[in-house]
Amino acid sequence: MARILVVDDEPHIVEVVRAYLEREGHHVDTAGDGDRALELATSAEPDLVVLDVMLPGRSGFDVLRTMRARGQQTPVILLTARDDVIDRVAGLELGADDYVTKPFEPREVVARVGAVLRRLATVAEAVAPEPGVTRYVDLAIDREARVVERDGADCGLTRAEFDLLAALVDHGGAVLTREQLGTAVFGESFSAFDRTIDSHVKNIRRKIGLARDGSQYIETVRGLGYRAVRR
Repeated sequence: MARILVVDDEPHIVEVVRAYLEREGHHVDTAGDGDRALELATSAEPDLVVLDVMLPGRSGFDVLRTMRARGQQTPVILLTARDDVIDRVAGLELGADDYVTKPFEPREVVARVGAVLRRLATVAEAVAPEPGVTRYVDLAIDREARVVERDGADCGLTRAEFDLLAALVDHGGAVLTREQLGTAVFGESFSAFDRTIDSHVKNIRRKIGLARDGSQYIETVRGLGYRAVRR
């Protein structure tokens, strides 16, 4: 089982989520504000963080931004307001791995946590189809280090972004639907009706830029999904 850090300024939410996660066998640390969350994100070495966006003082976005700036790639599931699409998109662009909207059923949080942890375990145990570095146009995809480089510089992709790009490249230009990509990246908890995949594709495009001929590395196929552009 995993060590989970749960961050929320509402004590009853923290205690309910803690109880459900501990029932699954996880060890749970808690924090009620952003500063404490950042402290525990380092000292407690969690395997995953459940992080509320609206926190007193330092917001959940600030916590996530600081973690990623420090090079911490610990998976983060954000707790966001149900009607605030901007929060969800902004969180994904900052490097969140998933989100749960409030109000929520505690079982949904447990399911999302389990899905992210299983995906990470699968990636860690899987044997890469092509050991070493895969070349795609002018990108170097290092599967062992889980790093994508362009001209020798790390593009800074998150775990989810790396998995999405690798899935597209592995399918050799075939079109993958959002649902297929979501299942490959997030597991069975993925909902085909949210815009998570679109946000991750946007992030990848921003980080790796355009190819030398001015074209995109990932092509949008309207009404279907995405594919790695064939060269």
